[in-house]
Amino acid sequence: MTGTPGDPPDDGPTPAAAARVRTLADRLARFDRVVEVGIGRRPAVAALLADRGVAVTATDLRERPVPDGVTFVRDDVTDPDPSVYRDAGAVYALNAPPELHRPLQAVAREAGAALAFTTLGGDPPAVDARPEPVPGDTLFWAREPTREG
Repeated sequence: MTGTPGDPPDDGPTPAAAARVRTLADRLARFDRVVEVGIGRRPAVAALLADRGVAVTATDLRERPVPDGVTFVRDDVTDPDPSVYRDAGAVYALNAPPELHRPLQAVAREAGAALAFTTLGGDPPAVDARPEPVPGDTLFWAREPTREG
């Protein structure tokens, strides 16, 4: 996938970044359907999940290109369309800023889905969450899986 004009060239992931993407996908691949909130310009986890047969819906405030096998929906998690999250086994967000942790938790709770997220840099989670170390990051589980699928 090519970047947006003005983005620095992408020479591919570093080995550490590739390990992070694989591990995050490993943790989420047990769910039949997931929703990534705020996909932005980094669709690698969504792409890998789709390649593994997981139904992936990606959301963002702006229209974003997504890999084959990933469905894109414009949505604002602070004013969400509940139908986007319905039937998801997990909702996840990568590099989620603290002000989105509570809205993420709310949409996951309403959908009966697990919630997993990583934070920006050293930001702590703004909701109760269980940390799980992954290469180069921490995956926080704020809602444990109540069902797989």
